Amino acid sequence: MECFALGRPVLPVDTNVRRLQERTGASFSSESAEALMDLGATICIARVPRCHVCPLAERCPSRGRRYEPLRRQSRFEGSFRQRRARTLRLVAEEPRALRELDGAAVEALAADGLVVERGGIVALPA
Repeated sequence: MECFALGRPVLPVDTNVRRLQERTGASFSSESAEALMDLGATICIARVPRCHVCPLAERCPSRGRRYEPLRRQSRFEGSFRQRRARTLRLVAEEPRALRELDGAAVEALAADGLVVERGGIVALPA
């Protein structure tokens, strides 16, 4: 799986990859994306990881730990996440005037470094 952002290879961090990063404390390259996603989905699962078959277990500081279930995420429909997504989609199409957009969503996206606002215009970072 080749993933690029702004012309550079990046590791797409989904829930499974994030879990592996947090549990191992390791950094991974973009070339390992598919393997990490599969490993997180089948071996290093959320509550009871299968450490006995994990290829990373020998060096994993979390080996053998069990985890409490995480709180379920709220519905996407009608959520602030949906507002953020809608706003980001609009800005990705073309730069937009701040007054045309959801101000709170723009503020949150800017705080995460996903958009920039200059002179009343919101755009993707250069």
